[in-house]
Amino acid sequence: MYRTHTCGELRLANAGTEVKLAGWVQTVRKFGSITFVDLRDRYGITQLYFNESLNPRLDETPIGREYVIQVSGKVIERTNRNGKIPTGDIEIEVSDFAIMNIASTPPFTIEDNTDGGEDLRMKYRYLDLRRPVLKRNLELRYKVNRSVRNYLDTQGFWDIETPFLIKSTPEGARDFVVPSRMNAGQFYALPQSPQTFKQLLMVSGYDRYYQIVKCFRDEDLRADRQPEFTQIDCEMSFVEQEDILQTFEGLFKAVFKDVKGIEMTESFPRMTWDDSMWHYGNDKPDLRFEMKLQNLKVSGKVYCEVLNGSEFKVFNEAETVLAIAVKGASEYTRKQLDELTEWVKRPQIGMSGVVNVKCNVDGTYKSSVDKFFNEDQLKSIAAFCGAGAGDLILILAGAETRTRKAMSELRLEMGNRLGLRNPDHYTPLWVIDFPLFEHDEEENRWVARHHPFTSPKPEQIELMGNPERYGEIKANAYDIVLNGTEIGGGSIRIFQRDLQEKMFAALGMSKEEAQEKFGFLLGAFEYGAPPHGGIAFGFDRLCALLGGQETIRDFMAFPKNNAGRDVMLDAPSAIDDKQMQELNLRSTL
Repeated sequence: MYRTHTCGELRLANAGTEVKLAGWVQTVRKFGSITFVDLRDRYGITQLYFNESLNPRLDETPIGREYVIQVSGKVIERTNRNGKIPTGDIEIEVSDFAIMNIASTPPFTIEDNTDGGEDLRMKYRYLDLRRPVLKRNLELRYKVNRSVRNYLDTQGFWDIETPFLIKSTPEGARDFVVPSRMNAGQFYALPQSPQTFKQLLMVSGYDRYYQIVKCFRDEDLRADRQPEFTQIDCEMSFVEQEDILQTFEGLFKAVFKDVKGIEMTESFPRMTWDDSMWHYGNDKPDLRFEMKLQNLKVSGKVYCEVLNGSEFKVFNEAETVLAIAVKGASEYTRKQLDELTEWVKRPQIGMSGVVNVKCNVDGTYKSSVDKFFNEDQLKSIAAFCGAGAGDLILILAGAETRTRKAMSELRLEMGNRLGLRNPDHYTPLWVIDFPLFEHDEEENRWVARHHPFTSPKPEQIELMGNPERYGEIKANAYDIVLNGTEIGGGSIRIFQRDLQEKMFAALGMSKEEAQEKFGFLLGAFEYGAPPHGGIAFGFDRLCALLGGQETIRDFMAFPKNNAGRDVMLDAPSAIDDKQMQELNLRSTL
């Protein structure tokens, strides 16, 4: 027997017990003729005490960091207790030990506050995973997984696997493709989601399906993206939108209770896409703080009368003028305001500058455009924006789409600077009534905002087939948003062949192309497809948010870097000539 207990298990109640422990050496501390060792495993850390009688053996066979050892000994009370760890009241007085495996000196310290850079830690990910912080992240991931499965089981869902080798149907991100050896010149694609399979399962009568499933997208990476990621993928039959929202709001609440101990009793607020864009500038608003966008002028229409007849050319010529009122920030210094100007000029924001209006605590007003607006006019702008004494108004002007996006980002930036985005404060909401289509200006065609299987609102189905009104049609779709991050989205699906064909036609797809790409689904709709809908949650994103972080990478055991590479395995990599020939491939490099 290698061990009788784990390194996180023993307490003062176990004093006097003879035990065996095994694990990795965290630290070695010698004090004259005695030695203390911190022994670590998945469950925690226990201090070992080597007395004078064992030190000659330690000198002959020294142990170092990350050695794998086994010890036998007695649990005793520590004289200097450590309240920072659960086992801090005891230690093991070692009577015997064995080195099970030696270790080279690690390239970085195996601690939460490590000295290893990200590239180095990714190369030695198996060592990085020994750090307690990553262990906690993966433990949280497991708890979320277990909670999801338990809840969905109580709701009558079945976990059904779907294939990874499927047909490429490029309608979104790029597919990862896999050459077929047995079918020369042909390729499988890895699924971006199991969308069509879960719809086919509804046609098959399996009316409550889910999977916690790997998905693959060949797209540029960022903090919350990986080329392979995990979805909680769900579908239900004989449901309307309200059924979906209620069921999966329940899932969300169950996860928070099980994993975070947070009881969410209130129904989640709901916001239309139009309202979200109008008040927050994006479709995933962070509601942890107010600071709504104030629409002074939108697409040429003036809402704040002060702008009418103004001599300020920037506002007069702008398509859109937006503002935010930042509470308690009127004391911002010239240096801080200059920093904000440079911030909005960054390429990813793309604005030429920011106008500021200070609502001073003495009731006076001061702005960066005093030359064009007198104090009464500034007071009127402040009243329109809901700004009071001590507040700071920030204003951006320019083209509608760019300005709204920029003001959305500036709002979030001010939330960060003022400490309003507390990661331990959770504000979920549903965003509903998205546009069904958006117009691709480069290709001059309509594209699906979500995917081509999303149903229009029932009352607007009659508009399908009238291109002049595509911009009016709302999708029977919904997103769940948490702290400014979309963590799930879905829709009521199209389940009738004629409507699905109209959707494909609206996207510029010929009947022949639709048949070639999606003939299997269109055919299935001829055999009694039920009304159905579903949702998919970003499992990695949800775990990261529950862990109080923005990046998903440290909630995955073996992630890729920003270039989509596994630097530990050195993948992707070239294959040899024999494999190339078997797959009927040749390199053009």
